[in-house]
Amino acid sequence: MEYQLGLYEKALPSELSFRQKLQIAKESGFDWLEISIDESPEKQKRLYWNKEQVSDLKHAIDETGVPILTMCLSGHRKYPFGSHDLTVRQKSLDIMEKAIELASDLGVRIIQLAGYDVYYETSDETTVSYFRENLEKAVLMASAAGVSLGFETMETPFLDTVKKGMKYVSLIDSPYLGMYPDIGNLKNASLLYETDLIADLKEGKGKIFAAHLKETEPGVYRDMRFGTGHTEYGPCIFELLRQNVRMFTGEFWYKGEDDWRENVKRSAQFLRNRIEEELLKEK
Repeated sequence: MEYQLGLYEKALPSELSFRQKLQIAKESGFDWLEISIDESPEKQKRLYWNKEQVSDLKHAIDETGVPILTMCLSGHRKYPFGSHDLTVRQKSLDIMEKAIELASDLGVRIIQLAGYDVYYETSDETTVSYFRENLEKAVLMASAAGVSLGFETMETPFLDTVKKGMKYVSLIDSPYLGMYPDIGNLKNASLLYETDLIADLKEGKGKIFAAHLKETEPGVYRDMRFGTGHTEYGPCIFELLRQNVRMFTGEFWYKGEDDWRENVKRSAQFLRNRIEEELLKEK
């Protein structure tokens, strides 16, 4: 296996069972499913599943043969490490602890962290200081469990480039903290700052665990179909392959469209074609 391609859970209708989601991922050409723990009450409840609920999902994984290798932990947008509110900061660490426990139970190798000090508050020196302090605590939790944490490059200035994320990776200096960048978001950042996208990816050499492959265009960060925007798949994937990155996740969203099943299959084929074209060049 030269690489693996994962499917973002939100590409599928939320009303499907996990067993159905895993089976559809398999039938559509994906190798694993990326579980979502966002800020919604529905997804937050997953952090407090009982043993039977966890066991049911593990049985579904075993029976379908489709693992859950990564977790998109975007719930920190509402409960960020850097909040001015002590109660919110404590909640952020509780979420982190529970997410690591769930990851350990399910066999998740990488938790993708949203790169925000705060989202619904104003960022300042205090929020940045709290962010660093609680990030250190989060990494210690993850290292004790053997689970890796990777920053997603976001759509806000705090951490929208690999270089900005590597500042904290270097400060913490742990094998359990690295980068899990989004190449669509990076393309937008490169236009915003008039910088070299590939040079930014090179900033993460040796610390990029996986990558989100997503379609974007100027000012638009989500809800686009692959091939309709300006994301530079070829150069980005080639650079990531040169860095020995071999885990890629197709990030896109189900928005109620009738042809969602066909779109999932088309997305898998589109991304596999892009990856395999670059693999041939690397050889």
